[in-house]
Amino acid sequence: MLDIKFIRDHPDLVKEGIRKKGADDCIDEVLKLDAQRRELLQKGELLKNRRNVVSEEIGKLKKAGGDTSSAIAEMETVKGQIKTFDDEVDKIEDSLNKLLLTIPNVPHPSVPVGKTPAENVETAKWGELPVIDFKPKPHWELAERLDIIDFERGAKITGAGFPVYKNKGAKLERALINFFLDEAAARGYQEIQPPLLVNEASATGTGQLPDKEDLMYVATRDGLYLVPTAEVPLTNIHRDEVLAERDLPVKYCAYTPCFRREAGSYGKDVRGLNRVHQFDKVELVKFVHPGVSYNELESLREDAEHVLRLLGLPYHVLLMCSGDMGFTQAKKYDLEVWSIGQKRWLEVSSISNFEAFQARRMNIRFRPSGTGKPEFVHTLNGSGLALPRVVAALLELYQTPEGKVLVPRVLHKYTGFEVIG
Repeated sequence: MLDIKFIRDHPDLVKEGIRKKGADDCIDEVLKLDAQRRELLQKGELLKNRRNVVSEEIGKLKKAGGDTSSAIAEMETVKGQIKTFDDEVDKIEDSLNKLLLTIPNVPHPSVPVGKTPAENVETAKWGELPVIDFKPKPHWELAERLDIIDFERGAKITGAGFPVYKNKGAKLERALINFFLDEAAARGYQEIQPPLLVNEASATGTGQLPDKEDLMYVATRDGLYLVPTAEVPLTNIHRDEVLAERDLPVKYCAYTPCFRREAGSYGKDVRGLNRVHQFDKVELVKFVHPGVSYNELESLREDAEHVLRLLGLPYHVLLMCSGDMGFTQAKKYDLEVWSIGQKRWLEVSSISNFEAFQARRMNIRFRPSGTGKPEFVHTLNGSGLALPRVVAALLELYQTPEGKVLVPRVLHKYTGFEVIG
C-alpha cells in the first residue's frame, strides 16, 4: 500500500506509475476522500476542544454552586456532534482504505516501460545453449518412459495440474528441495517451516488480496487460503512488529508446497510440468533497511542464480517491464532456464523488491538506532527455486540418446544415485 501522504504530495508521479502498470486510476477519488477526512477531523478537533472547555466550565459552576443546566445541555449537543463526525470519518476512512488497497506499487525509475512480456529486457545470460546430436524428448515423454512422474493418476486423484512423483522422480524432488535449502542456509538464510494455510489478513498483507483472489484456493468453511507461495506466511511472521535496526537484514528461507488455481491457463504451455496447480518451491524472503534495498535485490538475485549455475542449467535474466511486473513489485527480475526439449525459456524464479508497499500493509517497521522513530522496512523475496520447471529443464538437458537421465554431480549426495533409467 502506498503512503497517503506520498500520494497527496506526488499525485502526478503516482498516476504515471499506475499508467505504466496498466491499472485503473482512482487517485482523484482517493484525494477527494482524503480531503473530506482531513476536513472532518479538523472540525471534530474543534468540537472536542469545545467539549473540554464546557466540561471545565461545568466543574467550576458546580464548585461555585451555580446553575449547570445550560452548560450540560451544550455538552450533550457537542457530544452528539462529535459522534456524528466520528461516524462519518470512520465511513470515509473505510472507503479510503479499500481504494488504497487497489492502487499498485509505483515502478522504480530503472524499470523499463512496457505492456507485454516482449518488452522485458534481458540483462544477463549464463551458459551455452546445448547442441546435441539426437532429437531431444520433452520432459513429459521422458517422465512417462522412466516412470518417475504420473500425470494421469494425478488427474484421477485430484485433477489436471496435480502430478504424482514416484520412484526416482520423488527422490529427485526431495533431493532438489534439500539442496536448495542447504545452499540458502550457507548464504545466511534462516530456515522456517511455516503454516500452509493463511488467513485473510496475511493474504492482504502481501498483496494477494484483493488483487489475486481468483488464483488462490480457499478453505471456505474456515475462511483460510492455501499458500500460493511461502512468501505469504514468511513475510507475515513480523506483521505488526518493530524490528531493531541492528538485526537487519532478516533473511528467511522455507520449503512449502504451493497451490495456485492458474485460472484461464490452457494450451501447449501447460503441458507436463510447465504450469501446475500444486508444486514445490523454496522461497527466499528479506526484511531490509530502505537505504540498501536495491543492493539487497541484486544480492538476492545472485543467491537464486547461484544454484542454477551449480546445476549447470543455462539461464538468462530478464528485467520485467512495468506492465508485466505485477501489482506489488517496484522492481522485478525473472530467471528463465533453457528447455532443450521444448526449445524455449522456462521461468524458474522471480526476484522482487516491494520497497515499503507490503510493510505498510502489514505494519512491519524497524527502529533506527539514531532517531528512535520507527520506519517501515523494505521487503524482498525470490524463488530459490521453484521446482517443476527446474525438474523439466534438468530431465531434458541431461537426457542421453538411450533415454536415460544423468543426475547433476551436486545432487549425488542427496539422491544416492547418478542416473535415472
